Amino acid sequence: MMTKQITPDTQDEQIKYLYESAFPENEQIPWKDLVGLISTMKLDFTAYYQDENLIGFTIVYPRKQFNWFWYFAVKPDLRGAGLGQQILTMLIEKYKDSSNILDMESPEQICDNLEQRKRRQAFYLRNGFRNTGLYKSYGDIEMTIMINGNDTFTMKDWDEVSAELWSFWKWDEK
Repeated sequence: MMTKQITPDTQDEQIKYLYESAFPENEQIPWKDLVGLISTMKLDFTAYYQDENLIGFTIVYPRKQFNWFWYFAVKPDLRGAGLGQQILTMLIEKYKDSSNILDMESPEQICDNLEQRKRRQAFYLRNGFRNTGLYKSYGDIEMTIMINGNDTFTMKDWDEVSAELWSFWKWDEK
C-alpha cells in the first residue's frame, strides 16, 4: 500500500468526492475550508493507494496530549476487504507514542444506519479503542468519543480540542 501526503497543492477531486460522499453533510467542514486547515492546523492528511488506485484517506490532528483521528474513509466498493484494517493498523503504529481519540456516530442512537454504526464501533474496539462514555452532538447526530492508549479523556479535553479547531476555522452557519 502506498501513501501520499495531501497538501493544498496535491488534493484532488477523487479524494474530495470520497470525503463528501462518506460523511453526512452536517459532519463535514466545507472542502475548501478543510483544505485550508491542512497547513494552518498542521493536519496529517494522508491518502492510501494500491496500484495507483485510491483506497481511502485519513485526517489526523496531531497534538501533544493526544491525537485526534478526525476523518477516516475507505471507498465503498473496497470496504470489507481488510484494507481499512491495514490503514488503521498503520495509523495506530504511526501514533503509538501517545493516545488517540476519535468520534463516531453513536450506535446507541436510533437511526437508519444502525447496523453500519455497530460494525464501525466493533472495528474500533477490535483495534484497541475503548468507549470513553462521552458523547457529543452535531445537529441531530450523537457522536460517541473513543480512545486508545492508557490515558483518560474528559469532556474538558474535548472542549479544548474543539476550541483549537474553532480558533483555526470560523464557520458561518447559514
